[in-house]
Amino acid sequence: MSAYVVVEVTVKDAETYERYKLLAPPAIGLYGGRYLARGGLTEVLEGTWTPTRLVILEFPTVERARAWWNSPEYAPAKALRQASTSTDMVLLEGLPPGADPAARK
Repeated sequence: MSAYVVVEVTVKDAETYERYKLLAPPAIGLYGGRYLARGGLTEVLEGTWTPTRLVILEFPTVERARAWWNSPEYAPAKALRQASTSTDMVLLEGLPPGADPAARK
């Protein structure tokens, strides 16, 4: 079952963050991850949340997403991101194929 990593990023050091953006994709790909959204236009439809930059990653499973986040391959990129941004990140389990979304607790 797919898993999603949703990241809100506020960049504090653009030069360092640019280096992060080069290092992160290969590590994400090693764990079967892919970008669904990466810093595109956001529009508030309801509420007061106004993120400056959003990223959404998809992984084949929750376990693969966790393995990526804790991996030695991602560690150098993670250190750059943590040094250059303020970040909120969540891991979200997806629905199984054919599942009824109303049945999810």
